[in-house]
Amino acid sequence: MSKTPFVDALVQESLPIWQQCLDSDFLRGLEAGTLDEDCFKGYIVDDSLYLREYARVFAWGMTKAQTMAAMRNYYSLLSFVNENEDVARLQYLKRYGLTDDDIQSLPQRPANRAYTDYMIEATKNGEGEAECIAAVLPCMLSYFWIFRRLLKRSPGVLDTVFGPLVKDYASDGYGDACQAWADYAEKACAGLSPERAARCREIFKACSEFELGFWRMANQPRSDL
Repeated sequence: MSKTPFVDALVQESLPIWQQCLDSDFLRGLEAGTLDEDCFKGYIVDDSLYLREYARVFAWGMTKAQTMAAMRNYYSLLSFVNENEDVARLQYLKRYGLTDDDIQSLPQRPANRAYTDYMIEATKNGEGEAECIAAVLPCMLSYFWIFRRLLKRSPGVLDTVFGPLVKDYASDGYGDACQAWADYAEKACAGLSPERAARCREIFKACSEFELGFWRMANQPRSDL
């Protein structure tokens, strides 16, 4: 019997959307090693801007936390996400002659902005930390699901310029972090009223749909780089 039945149900409901992400033109091109690097450069910039706003979601989540242990959990996840992504992300920025400071004045593209605005509002207006968790988990869990399958299907992707990104998100360490946070989410969402449980399902699925929108957006290069 699953130890995370509530989270598993959220994931199962969103799997058709995650499959669409995996089958998106951007990820198909990345998998084949044929993706236009201008599109990939735009993706790295948009991902960097996304992570800045993602941190704000956690800041709101911390305001909903009822214990110091819960606050430490938010801090640890944010630290893990930033540290795990930074090595490859910063190397890619360097490849394209960019730094974090260079891109901070750039706007988020509409699909990116809509996604982060939704997460912040869902967390800010939520009754507690469950809504925050429902907002932040789809990004983390879907990336592991997507890149693990992409790598299994096409191991040669590691030999392309996109290999470091795939390796990071398909790693056992990233998977372990995903499982740890699924376990924490299950505890945080235990005993929710039917109304709040339904709201969390709505948030999780909406954020999965925003993930799909992000991948579709990324298949077009930015015009300001």
